[in-house]
Amino acid sequence: MSQKKISKGHPNRGAHNWLLYNINDSFLARYIEYVRGDVYDLGCGEAPYRAFFLKSADRYVGVDWTQSFHKILVDVTADLNQPLPIETGVAGAVVSLSVMEHLCEPQIMLNEAWRILKPGGWILVQVPWQWHLHEVPHDYFRFTPFGLRYMFNKAGFINISITPQSGVFTMLVMKVNYTLARLIRGPRPMQLILRVVMSPIWYLGQILAPILDRLDPTWQNEATGYFAVGQKPCQ
Repeated sequence: MSQKKISKGHPNRGAHNWLLYNINDSFLARYIEYVRGDVYDLGCGEAPYRAFFLKSADRYVGVDWTQSFHKILVDVTADLNQPLPIETGVAGAVVSLSVMEHLCEPQIMLNEAWRILKPGGWILVQVPWQWHLHEVPHDYFRFTPFGLRYMFNKAGFINISITPQSGVFTMLVMKVNYTLARLIRGPRPMQLILRVVMSPIWYLGQILAPILDRLDPTWQNEATGYFAVGQKPCQ
């Protein structure tokens, strides 16, 4: 499956933010070899990546709670701030994308992910850093790479790798694009016209931003967010 198709049907993907989803797709494609056996998607929402993960996993298990602001397609209903109703050592991999910021107890989620993983299993996480408030009031944290590494170590993970999603120019373009998209209001025909007018601006910004990111030697310090992976020790 090509990277462009991984999130093609994602319910939140649009003309103003496709770059972020392409970046996420690239990350998932890079680490798909870690997704084996039974994969547990913690905070799965509408399970937009189910088909992608099943390209390498044997089984997909979506886990989420019933109070989400989004439509949810779950296999296991659970509060990720609490111990999970899942047996120990059953997951070949755990994924959690854009979820930890919405947990008031994110360390519990990481601890539980470690518990349900089989020895040698991997966790793949994406979290925001420079990002607007969303799903209020359930928006509690922003994570630095140092905070992530501390929390992953505390949970017991090894072979931890943390990668910035983007640089400062991508972050700025995304903030402008999301702000302009939120300002589009009024009758539906007017909204459609405004989106058509704005689309070339959105597109150009998302094409140029990654190129400009390379000009900043400290680009990783102003990331939109970070990817983190870790492994449960084999013994």
